[in-house]
Amino acid sequence: MYLMYVDESGDPGMSGSPTDYFALSGLVIHELSWRPVLERLVGFRRRMRDKFGLKMREEIHAAHFINNPGALKRIPRNDRLTILRHFAEEIASAHELSIINIILSKQEKHASFDVLEAAWQALLQRFENTMTHRNFPGPANADDRGIVLPDGQPSKIIRSLQRRMRHFNPIPSRFGGATRRIKLVKIVEDPVFRDSRDSLLVQAADLCCFLAYQSVAPNSYMRKKGAANWIDRLGPVLCLKASPRDARGIVRL
Repeated sequence: MYLMYVDESGDPGMSGSPTDYFALSGLVIHELSWRPVLERLVGFRRRMRDKFGLKMREEIHAAHFINNPGALKRIPRNDRLTILRHFAEEIASAHELSIINIILSKQEKHASFDVLEAAWQALLQRFENTMTHRNFPGPANADDRGIVLPDGQPSKIIRSLQRRMRHFNPIPSRFGGATRRIKLVKIVEDPVFRDSRDSLLVQAADLCCFLAYQSVAPNSYMRKKGAANWIDRLGPVLCLKASPRDARGIVRL
């Protein structure tokens, strides 16, 4: 069984939206690798506690970590950025992981375009395809399945989309041919939503998505610190099979 932890960055709205992009990241891990990777992340958090005073129970929410730290303001901003760098390096060193990134540009899209559905459809399809072709690291069992664990409160929109894709999932041909109908068969159950405060792996997905988003729309602090392209620090675990023509494997919509 493959587990895909998902988080988003940017606003999914079209009209009056404060962002020009919307990003989704799926951090994928096989069930047999789950415990060792979790223990590595716990070890990382202990090191951050000992070096920077980041308490074990305090969440690493990348965007807030930089610009809206709340109680974490006690840790200097530059140190908070260093923690994110160390976190990215820890994720990149866990070769059991694979990260699928979707970046959707809202520019030149019609006002009625459904950003959330388009991005999620692409992510679910890449998760399905990569399992089907056995391109994730770890066991390559022909009968492996996957489950989706997004951050946040349960979403009827995402649940309904995944259910629909099990029965009706037309995929337009890139070359102008007939539309293919590729139903989801590898992804089981409805999405199981998690609170990022309670999951280090969701927090890892959050950082991956933050760095993906910064690669196209960096905030002033990340740009100033030369951190706009820190997604490259995740290079060893980026799922290049998700979009082979992109150097970072990013699915760009």
